[in-house]
Amino acid sequence: MISGDTYYDIIAICSIVIISYSFGMISKYTKIPSVLLLIVLGVGIQFLLKELDITPGNNVFNLLQLLGIVGLIMIVLEAALDLRLTKDKSTLIIKAFFISLFALLGSCIAVAWLLNYFLSFSYYTAFIYAIPLSIMSSAIIIPSVNQLSGMKKEFMIYESTFSDILGIMVFYFAIGNNESTLPMDLVKEITINVSLTIGLSIIASYLLVLLFQRITENAHLFLLISALILLYSIGKVFHLSSLIVILVFGLTLSNYKIFFAGKLRRFIDEAVLIRINKEFHLVTLESAFIVRTFFFVVFGLTLDLQSLLDINTLIISLSITAALYLIRFICLRPFFKSILPELFIAPRGLITVLLFFGIPPVFIQDSFSSGILLYTILITGVIMTVGMIWKGNEPEVVDRLEFTDLKQLDEELSRLNPKD
Repeated sequence: MISGDTYYDIIAICSIVIISYSFGMISKYTKIPSVLLLIVLGVGIQFLLKELDITPGNNVFNLLQLLGIVGLIMIVLEAALDLRLTKDKSTLIIKAFFISLFALLGSCIAVAWLLNYFLSFSYYTAFIYAIPLSIMSSAIIIPSVNQLSGMKKEFMIYESTFSDILGIMVFYFAIGNNESTLPMDLVKEITINVSLTIGLSIIASYLLVLLFQRITENAHLFLLISALILLYSIGKVFHLSSLIVILVFGLTLSNYKIFFAGKLRRFIDEAVLIRINKEFHLVTLESAFIVRTFFFVVFGLTLDLQSLLDINTLIISLSITAALYLIRFICLRPFFKSILPELFIAPRGLITVLLFFGIPPVFIQDSFSSGILLYTILITGVIMTVGMIWKGNEPEVVDRLEFTDLKQLDEELSRLNPKD
């Protein structure tokens, strides 16, 4: 409780949800990411509380971390439920994975060098600080790419999801292997951990799908979400890459025909799974919206705006941002003829903030200004906005259709516009 009156707090919470919804509508017309508007709203609430002489308290930071974890799970799950694994998309998926991997590693190396140069961090500490800044925010990207053409939209969803997963894995391995800085040791540990997590994730996903399709109670969807959050938390306790569990389950549910092919098909009720998929997608969509709303508002509430007045902070932030987009250009160019507006869609957000709160005390550097974090988020958000306004509404590039006779043209038109 912040205001001291329960009903005032309820009024504030409901008002924030309504304002967040209106921000979503504004974002559709202006191309300004709604999360940037939510951060500004949080900053406004911060000033309002100061004027009213109300202190939020230290629990706000704990709330921010809790919202970040739940939001991360909901956002990745929401994305996984939207993805369809088909043969014609295999090339796109592979491209998205390797681009996200190369961009993440290249950005980490470049940003770590900049932090080492400007702030004299040890390179390993600089590398840990660089990881959150190198991860694209699926929390911002996924809701913002709806107006893009089909292929570009799917690529951005895959890439941002892979960026989240890979970035989080590298971060937790880096802070857990600070005694060994040999790259090969880190790669070996990651390979073993990921392989183990994928195996356990596939088993858990099959069991959950088989179990929950037989539950008929009305509250089964939130029971399923609770089970997933429980598995995620248990995985984190054992230092596993828990986000893979969420991704694999979402893919299993949305692509059950692939995972339950052949003799396994007799174990599922297709009609029930279609219904669960539709209902579950709606629940995760709504839950992700609520969690994302309050995470970014609370983040704006906790920002130290004084750090933005330091000129050195601005120079470092601009240098980091330039390095991020240079690496992104290098990674995208060999794979695509047109890299616009994808080049501009590289915002930092929820994961960046969440991982910064997760840096262990042994690595904390007082010389690192929180303004670097805020500037990077704001600048990448503005660049994305400009890029989406400039190139976001372009039609999708498709292969030219050629016909040798009118009969062939009539057949193609009939296929595209079937009659009732």
